[in-house]
This record gives sequence, structure tokens and C-alpha cells, in this order.
Amino acid sequence: MAGKERDDPDRDGEPSLPLDPEGQPTAAEEMPRIRVTRRRAVGFALFIVAAVAFLYLVLPNLPGVGAVHEIEHGDKWWIAVGVLLETLSFAGYVVLFRAVLLRGRESLGWAASYEITMAGVAATRLFAAAGAGGVALTAWALRRSGMEPRLVACRMVAFMVLLYVVYAGSLLIDGIGLGTGLFPGGGSFAITIVPAIVASVLFAIVGAVALLPGDAERRLGRWATGSGRLAHWVARAVTVPALGASGVRTAVGLLRSRDPRLLGAVAWWGFDISVLWAMFHAFGSPPSFTVIWMAYFVGMLGNLLPLPGGLGGVEGGMIGSLAAFGVELNLAVLAVLAYRAISFWLPTPLGVVAYLQLRRTVSHWREEQSAPAATDHSGSTRAAGVLG
Repeated sequence: MAGKERDDPDRDGEPSLPLDPEGQPTAAEEMPRIRVTRRRAVGFALFIVAAVAFLYLVLPNLPGVGAVHEIEHGDKWWIAVGVLLETLSFAGYVVLFRAVLLRGRESLGWAASYEITMAGVAATRLFAAAGAGGVALTAWALRRSGMEPRLVACRMVAFMVLLYVVYAGSLLIDGIGLGTGLFPGGGSFAITIVPAIVASVLFAIVGAVALLPGDAERRLGRWATGSGRLAHWVARAVTVPALGASGVRTAVGLLRSRDPRLLGAVAWWGFDISVLWAMFHAFGSPPSFTVIWMAYFVGMLGNLLPLPGGLGGVEGGMIGSLAAFGVELNLAVLAVLAYRAISFWLPTPLGVVAYLQLRRTVSHWREEQSAPAATDHSGSTRAAGVLG
């Protein structure tokens, strides 16, 4: 019976998806390609040239900044420490990936986990989509591995919730601590309390989504009656809040399980922040770690700008935030540019290689999945011939 749907959720309480007669997801997908048109390539090249020109020609001539070229004279030992810390950051990301998205699928090994996560990094860095490119590629790879699409979507939501609850929690805790004087570093109301308020609103929104009833999609689906284009879009839209609620509840369930691998979310952010801290040591005396902590997360909002990997926006946000805390501008520029050289430019080529490796891996998965189907079809044909 085509379009057959299983009514029972899986053991994690996550929803299942309609399957075809062979028990496979109904939608066949192609790999999200990094499409490089001539126009996009020229535009990206011009953007890189403009960014480098600004950093090395314009920025050194600004008041208070005169030693950007000293970046090559930083303490090599501290720079090596920064590279090691960034490696640990990505290791934490892979551990979290396996804890959330591959739960119950240990057959997918560490090599595939590395390829998926690093390919997602390349997609995130090369597209100005606030990380959506990496999310889309990760979800596609998991679906091609045999995981049901809706289960993938639910776990992707849980993964992002666990990852960004650390982000929002940091803005809340550090913002209040700095704003009230509990933490050293000071800072104005705008750079401390306002981010904390924003984080509180985000927590409230996530909490409200988690309170949606389990049959929210069915209730909202009543609005999507009809066969017109509007009804089609409404039908697609009503799945979003229900999926979000399912993902949030999955994240809460994982937290209650106290799986130590969930600390990968803390490692992802914590070690990356520590790279910025190490770069301050490489070029001078660092400010209070609570100041670096806050400036880092405020600067990361630059990833929301329509720029590849937030290039330019993140640097500007971090430098501006550090300057608002009274950090010497020249030191802030050197530390942030060195940090971005490690966190942005170093992993990107590795991500491109992983993307190419992932294409071969997925082709191998497709061959493995099609072989049993071909065998079953051949056996059915032979049996029909004997019966005939």
C-alpha cells in the first residue's frame, strides 16, 4: 500500500514519516551542491579582495591602529596553542553530533561523522545563510544514510537547541555578571544587560514552543483544508511549530539523560573562545576572560549578516565589543584577526576536502542500499517464473 505511514513513534518519542512500499523514505534527494557560477565566483573573489584590502590597507591607517602587520610577529607558542584549542572545539562538535543525531546508529562510524560535520563547516563558511547551508547538508547526509527525514528534522532541532542554549546562557549569565559588577570587566548597559535581556526572550520563546501539545500539528492542520496553493503553503507551515516542539522536548529529554557527550556543546563554544583568549596572549596582555567571553558572543551575531561565514561582520562585532569594554584597539584587532585566521580560514579547506569525501561515502551508501533491493527483485522474478 503506497504512502503507508507508521503510527508508532520510535523509542525516543520522535515522529516517524510516510514510507514507500519497501520501507524507505518517499523522497529521493540529490546532494546539496556547492554551485559555483561565474557570477558567484567573481563576486566572492571581489569580496575577499575587498576584505583583505580593508584589513591590511585601510584598518592600519585608522586612529589607534598602526600595527596590524605585526600579526606575523605573534608568539608562535600561543598560536600553536590556539590551533590545538580549535581542534578540540571541533572534536567537541563531532562528539555532540554523535550523541544527538546518531543516537542508536552506532554503525555510522567516526570517519563518516567527521566528513558530515566538516562538510557542513564548508557549506556554512562558503554561503551567506547564517549557517543554513551547513544544516541543510548535514540533514541531507543523514537522510541518505537511511534515517527517516522527519526524525532527522526533529533531531536537528534538538541539536541546534543544545548548541545554542550554551550561546544564550552565556549572554544571560555573563551579561548579568558584568552588568551588576559580579564579574570583573565592567561594561555599559548596552553591551551587558541588553544581550542578557535578548537571551531571556530567546529562552522564553523556546519554553513556549516546548509547551505546544503533541497533537499541535493535527489541530493547526485544520486551517490547511482545501486544494489551492494557499492551503498547500499553510499545510507546510503548520508542521514547523509542531516539529520545533518535538525537537525541544527531545533536547530536554537528552539533558535529563545526563549523557556526558552532551558536554560537546560546551566544548565547541568553550575551546573556540579560548582560541581568542590565546591570541590575546600571543600579542599582549589579555583582558578579563569574562570580557572576552561577552565580546565573543556579541561578535558572533555578525554571522547573521548576508556575508560568507560572517566574514567582516564577526570581526567588526568582536573588535567593536572589545573596544566598548575599554580594550586597547590595536591589541583587539590583532587578537581578533589572528583568532579568525585559525577558526575560519584553517578549517575551511579541510571542510572542502570532507565535502568531496562525503560525496563518495554517500555513493557507497546508495550502492549498499540498492543491492538488497535488486536481489529481492531478482528473487521475486525467479520465483514467479517457477510458479508460472
